[in-house]
Amino acid sequence: MAEDKDEDGVLATKITIGVCVMEKKVFSAPMEQILQRLQAFGEFEVVHFGDKVILEEPIESWPVCDCLIAFHSSGYPLEKAEAYATLRKPFLVNELEPQHLLHDRRKVYEHLKKFGISIPRYALVNREVPYQHLDYFIEEEDFVEVHGMRFWKPFVEKPIDGDNHSIMIYYPSSAGGGMKELFRKVGNRSSEFHPEVRRVRREGSYIYEEFMPTGGTDVKVYTVGPEYAHAEARKSPVVDGVVMRNPDGKEVRYPVLLTPAEKQMAREVCMAFRQAVCGFDLLRCEGRSYVCDVNGWSFVKNSHKYYDDAACVLRKMFLDAKAPHLSSAIPPTLPWKVNEPVQPTEGLTRQGSGIIGTFGQSEELRCVIAVIRHGDRTPKQKVKLKVTEEKLLNLMMKYNGGRPRAETKLKSAVQLQDLLDATRMLVPRTRPDRESDSEAEVEHAEKLRQVKAVLEEGGHFSGIYRKVQLKPLKWIKVAKSSGEGEEERPVEALMVLKYGGVLTHAGRKQAEELGRYFRNNMYPGEGTGLLRLHSTYRHDLKIYSSDEGRVQMSAAAFAKGLLDLEGQLTPILVSLVSKDSSMLDGLDNASIEMEEAKARLNEIITSNSKTIHSNGSPEFPWMVDGAGLPPNASELLPKLVSLIKKVTEQVRLLATDEYEKLPETSLYDVIPPYDQAKALGKTNIDVDSIAAGLPCGSEGFLLMYARWKKLERDLYNERKERFDITQIPDVYDSCKYDLLHNAHLNLVGLDELFKVAQALADGVIPNEYGINPKQKLKIGSKIARRLLGKLLIDLRNTREEAISVAELKSNQDHDSSSTKSEKEDTEAKSKLLNKNDEIRKSSSDISMDQDDDDDKETKYRLDPKYANVKTPERHVRTRLYFTSESHIHSLMNVLRYCNLDESLLEEESLVCYNALERLYRTKELDYMSYIVLRMFESTEVALEDPKRFRIEMTFSRGADLSPLEKNDSEAASLHQEHTLPIMGPERLQEIGSYLTLEKMEMMVRPFAMPAEDFPPPATPAGFSGYFSKSVLERLVNLWPFHKHANSNGK
Repeated sequence: MAEDKDEDGVLATKITIGVCVMEKKVFSAPMEQILQRLQAFGEFEVVHFGDKVILEEPIESWPVCDCLIAFHSSGYPLEKAEAYATLRKPFLVNELEPQHLLHDRRKVYEHLKKFGISIPRYALVNREVPYQHLDYFIEEEDFVEVHGMRFWKPFVEKPIDGDNHSIMIYYPSSAGGGMKELFRKVGNRSSEFHPEVRRVRREGSYIYEEFMPTGGTDVKVYTVGPEYAHAEARKSPVVDGVVMRNPDGKEVRYPVLLTPAEKQMAREVCMAFRQAVCGFDLLRCEGRSYVCDVNGWSFVKNSHKYYDDAACVLRKMFLDAKAPHLSSAIPPTLPWKVNEPVQPTEGLTRQGSGIIGTFGQSEELRCVIAVIRHGDRTPKQKVKLKVTEEKLLNLMMKYNGGRPRAETKLKSAVQLQDLLDATRMLVPRTRPDRESDSEAEVEHAEKLRQVKAVLEEGGHFSGIYRKVQLKPLKWIKVAKSSGEGEEERPVEALMVLKYGGVLTHAGRKQAEELGRYFRNNMYPGEGTGLLRLHSTYRHDLKIYSSDEGRVQMSAAAFAKGLLDLEGQLTPILVSLVSKDSSMLDGLDNASIEMEEAKARLNEIITSNSKTIHSNGSPEFPWMVDGAGLPPNASELLPKLVSLIKKVTEQVRLLATDEYEKLPETSLYDVIPPYDQAKALGKTNIDVDSIAAGLPCGSEGFLLMYARWKKLERDLYNERKERFDITQIPDVYDSCKYDLLHNAHLNLVGLDELFKVAQALADGVIPNEYGINPKQKLKIGSKIARRLLGKLLIDLRNTREEAISVAELKSNQDHDSSSTKSEKEDTEAKSKLLNKNDEIRKSSSDISMDQDDDDDKETKYRLDPKYANVKTPERHVRTRLYFTSESHIHSLMNVLRYCNLDESLLEEESLVCYNALERLYRTKELDYMSYIVLRMFESTEVALEDPKRFRIEMTFSRGADLSPLEKNDSEAASLHQEHTLPIMGPERLQEIGSYLTLEKMEMMVRPFAMPAEDFPPPATPAGFSGYFSKSVLERLVNLWPFHKHANSNGK
């Protein structure tokens, strides 16, 4: 290469860039765009080798060049290209020898590990021949074990061949089981769910690694040299496998910001594999990032800004290698300019009018928090029996580690199968004659038969809705089998079987429809608004659920409706829903107060005393003890008992018929294979069993009879002539279920029973959480303490973030309005490359201040410089908490009665009088009831003004029971669908009232768990600090809102 310069300082002979790549890759749009830009600089000559030369001609006759772009793709002779590079010694953008590594996932992981780059925990299974038996590989129902390393489901299985894209994810039985296969995009699909597949593949060699929950998002990083990395996020194929495409048919991807730690990873990947242009995949999980795949040469598609940057960085690379004495400064105006189409303005978060009045166009929605009860479920049930049978006691010892006084919980399929085998042997083969046996023996045999029926129900096991506890009650000392000394053996145990409470097909449908309702009504922008914010990473969504299967499934179905997803719930559940039982489960810390409330309630009802006390007044009827109880409660109880007997007797006759028709052999039949749809509540109505006059769902008449018989027995103890009022909610539950799902059985008197049970339950249920407002507040704050603390953290974080963005924006508006000369601007641009370099170094060395965000929540932030989006700073946070009735009641009680606390007596209630009255009349917070807090920011008032942030509170009573009480066409269609509609939201504040965030915090803080008691975020330096104050200065040009930002380093 001649390096003489002519007078203008331009190279007389151009630097030649050889493109030794398969033609299919050369003619891809990004490659063409970048090469065109390189040529436009006027310093380079691009030489295309072409397939014919590469494949057929000897390397000696290949064109000679100064710099070489060469990378492997299918059919490419990599060794031949290596020989050419050895012969001619051009400057290589991507070195050739390390490209061999990229075809073998084992080598990629070993290499990443060698360079200390974080990767998921993994293990290798190498097979010489298909189906080879390996001693070190064990597969069980819910895990695989490789060389003693255990991987619990969900785990990922990848073929070792890097070009084989058939990757599988196996799901745990507690989430419904099954497998999802990921593959290269075909049309608009990128994955397929197979609910019946449980076993892993054995025909080849695989890598097993733990599944990383990333919130349904994948990040792809593209480096151009070690100092430049561009990242894009897309919807992960693990969610529903539907590829999001824009109107031009291209997959929707959005540029996102990388943290300093991730930039360092990009630099390390680039250098470890000696590939300047390199793509790799990042998983962001619980505040850490992991590399899970390295792809070698790849370019970003459809980003003009990236093409500009890549051309500038490659130019610098070529000049530094071949003409270091020339300046590689970027020319003030780039020699090409393509105008990108500008996106139309979006009204995505502009509110205009809220549910509680109009607050003008200057308000933006910043945060939506909802606490939601699960959907329609089957009745929750319990069988308790004392067992003395040797078989069952041995089973208890087998699973409690041989400790005679320890209790055992049986949940897994293997354990329940063991129990079923034992029970089958113990159940008497024929019904004994009533005369010959004592009543206790008959009852014991009945209960064993019920246990057997429950375990056989639906023909499969799933720990998601059946669990058995065995608690030893009596022991004896026996001589040890070895003959030395004595040991204890249990001789009696209490067996408690809990079952039912499964989300029904109706519950699933309700949750999905409510998700759709939220998408269309809780966010401005007519339904597409949320999806657009979500797809552009300006919607920060987290979904939490308690441990209960029905709650988790409600959360997954809701997410499906909210985000317009398709397909099965299992992958959605595993990808998007986080379990937090400490926040959303459990009543242990309020059990004493709740027992007191129940005792007082029992007193009020049974003593038939009128419930008016001095502290109540007609103006505030909810202030009395036991408010809401029907005045004639004590007369309704005997009526309830006689009506239950009537219904139970009808079901008994149906069950007797069913029992008589059962063939004897059915006792020892093998259980048919597991069926996920049944395990998690039916997806559809079982039309066949309804047509055959059988109960809906998998409940047979035998279990239906057991359910009613138990209620009859527990509600009224005939011997002691005593009512148990704690059974009232269960009676109501069963009535409601049968009216909705088993109307076709035409049980006489069921509707009358429903009315009586409802009148009593409407009084009993709210009072179980406190007999008067003060006690309600005390119990509520104990049960919901952690949840309230988390809601305050959510609101506070949203406020901090909004203020940071506003301050940053006003600083930058101020800067850009001060005029600069063109020259300064140009100099600033050339400095930016180096400046960015410093930023990258400084911010990865200095630990960034953490903002106290929710523990370990992963964030994806839109990168405004590269996003073709009008308002990149617009950003909404959504937090959804799915839970049970107790937490909804508790939260509502704190919100409406918090001003009764000593410290807040001067304050008005957060909830207006009109709403307090409506809540008093709202007896039931039914399935899918919810409480929503939305926070708006008014951009027209000063940052420090308390009126900057306004909270709007609404609630819904959930399922609407009125169709059950009518006999019109609406009720008829309901009986076909078995699904109740959900009531719309109601206001908790007066129209036009203004609740500031400051007031909300002051009122709720005394009952909430303080932020410092939450576990600290397990976040490495530099993760969640995009908006923390001290970092803003350092990262200011990672978040430019002004129009003049133009830099190449990133």
